[in-house]
Amino acid sequence: MLRVEKISGGYAHPIVHDVSFTVKPGEILGILGPNGSGKSTLLKLVSGLLSASSGKVSIEDKPMTSYKPKELARKMAVLPQLPPQSFGMTVKEAVSLGRYPHQQGLFSSWKTADEEAVMEAMQITQVVPYAYQEITTLSGGEQQRVFVAQALAQQANLLLLDEPTNHLDIAHQKQLLDTLKMHVQTQNTAVVSVFHDINLASLYCDHLLLLEKGRVSAYGEPHEVVAKETLETVYETRLDVAAHPVEPKPQMTLLPSEVESSISWVRATDVLVTENAIVLHKERPLRVVSSAVLNPGFGWYRTIVNRQVPQTYNVNDVEQEVKQFARTRHWIPTETVMQLTAVDVSGAAIKEYEASFGSLVIMVTAGIGNALDVSRAHEVQSLPAIGTINTWILVNGNLSDEAFIEAMMTATEAKTKALAEEQVLDKRTGTLATGTPTDSLVVAATQQGENLPYGGPITELGKLIGKGVVDCTRQAIRSYKQAQGEEN
Repeated sequence: MLRVEKISGGYAHPIVHDVSFTVKPGEILGILGPNGSGKSTLLKLVSGLLSASSGKVSIEDKPMTSYKPKELARKMAVLPQLPPQSFGMTVKEAVSLGRYPHQQGLFSSWKTADEEAVMEAMQITQVVPYAYQEITTLSGGEQQRVFVAQALAQQANLLLLDEPTNHLDIAHQKQLLDTLKMHVQTQNTAVVSVFHDINLASLYCDHLLLLEKGRVSAYGEPHEVVAKETLETVYETRLDVAAHPVEPKPQMTLLPSEVESSISWVRATDVLVTENAIVLHKERPLRVVSSAVLNPGFGWYRTIVNRQVPQTYNVNDVEQEVKQFARTRHWIPTETVMQLTAVDVSGAAIKEYEASFGSLVIMVTAGIGNALDVSRAHEVQSLPAIGTINTWILVNGNLSDEAFIEAMMTATEAKTKALAEEQVLDKRTGTLATGTPTDSLVVAATQQGENLPYGGPITELGKLIGKGVVDCTRQAIRSYKQAQGEEN
């Protein structure tokens, strides 16, 4: 569809240097780069609005210069960054200008196909209600949608768009880009669009081209371009990159400048055992990964709760119930991680372990009445839910994502070892138990102090987790047995 080969150019002096890329039918290419990197200039060179000093642009395997103006306009529609104001025109009249390349003869006539194209473009961009309003009476975002409709009404196979989401709120940004994506896929057209928003470009584009001072810094699929080191170098700012929660696309997060702050460690004395809950509350949020009932997964939370519930606890909507319980205790649900246990929390084992990197605190409550051997769980249709080993690992250190995951693995292995040392059996099979049906684990870190990239058993952090989880799990199991009247 579009091939750009070593194009260079600008105004008084070259701004864009030796840029090459291709866009196939059914694809969206996003152009990214800092202010002044040449994004809009590149689009003008590709569209022919600026003459290139060198290089070549081909559309459908023909040099762009070989097309007559109207013929080119039927092949390519352009939405500049600052569309010309259509003073005195209604919205429908402005959109209808997109049909000019399709008018033929000295006395051009408006055809049914023209009317249908205009109305379809207005419906797609949701500007039909403004059809007979003057365009100058609309907001900036509404005007932008009108000019996008004008480009769509042109029904060209190639769209060149300079910041099409400019002035749009997030709902209309999504609506417009969803529409463009569907239009590209169903009509087999191609889009080249300039973006300021890296995340939108990554989410909706098939390929990205990143400019730095007029030259290509990176070009490829979003996962190849939206990379932490690349973006930090080009934009000269701190940021992080992680996977989108739904789509297989990377997303960028800006990081504020690092500032000196007082260290706020977690201590064993901060973990409070109340009548029916174990609670840790810190004014500075901890980064947490957990399998908790409330707010599982990764996040930042001020309050961590291991809540004791009756063995008869049976609630249809557990999430809503625990949120309401949190509110009654003046814990903010969005800032709280909560586990549930039927075990008496007074039997919790809580210990603090000093380390060269800082320290860690471990808390375990253990109910083993329905302990099971996970390798034999498939033999049982329904497993009783009561009986839980809940574990906290609270680290005074700065953990990487990998360290969080490895810490969870290390803690799980240590819990299994503790069960073996305490000779806890699966009563259904008579084999050593590996846990209970509803075990829950929290790993939290202050994200202050020393960087800890790993949490496996070969590291100091992993070694302390292994020792601490075994110690605390064994102690909690013995407390449970004692409360049940069993011998240790």
